Amino acid sequence: VHFTGVSWVTVVEAMKRVLESLNLNIVEMVDENATLDGGDVLFTGREFFVGLSRRTNQRGAEILADTFKDYAVSTVPVHDSLHLKSFCSMAGPNLIAIGSSEAAQKALKTMQQMSDHRYDKLTVPDDAAANCIYLNIPSKGHVLLHRAPEEYPESAKVFEKLKDHMLIPIAATELEKVDGSLTCCSVLINKASEL
Repeated sequence: VHFTGVSWVTVVEAMKRVLESLNLNIVEMVDENATLDGGDVLFTGREFFVGLSRRTNQRGAEILADTFKDYAVSTVPVHDSLHLKSFCSMAGPNLIAIGSSEAAQKALKTMQQMSDHRYDKLTVPDDAAANCIYLNIPSKGHVLLHRAPEEYPESAKVFEKLKDHMLIPIAATELEKVDGSLTCCSVLINKASEL
């Protein structure tokens, strides 16, 4: 598989080197039948939801569950979308941003049925806008990167209601043309700075 002229093997090896340089534990999936796309993995801080899509299968979800034994791992069928984070993501410590489409709402219902925890939800009119990045930065508090108002004006209005969040709108129209989104371009690492 190639992406903009670079093989996935090259990307994976480069990412592995970076994670190793940070002294992070790396688990490699060696089962050829397992597929697991990061866009299908939603970690809430309490548990994992794994979208079963064209890019992620049951075996990939099982390997994730074996790797993170301290967390519940529940699978969510994904239909009519590329992956789970095409229509949902975490917008806060207990807050799931979710799109308004029938597929998104059906997935949310499945997540609610699978979980012992009750999450708050933030429903946005546009599925793609539900893909946002939440950060809890010690000096800044709750920070939310979300799609720009010029791209999804109605969804941006919903995000603007989050008065306790520092909101950072990001234009990602070009990324969207190649099935990319905000979370696709992010690797969040919870590690103290050693500068």
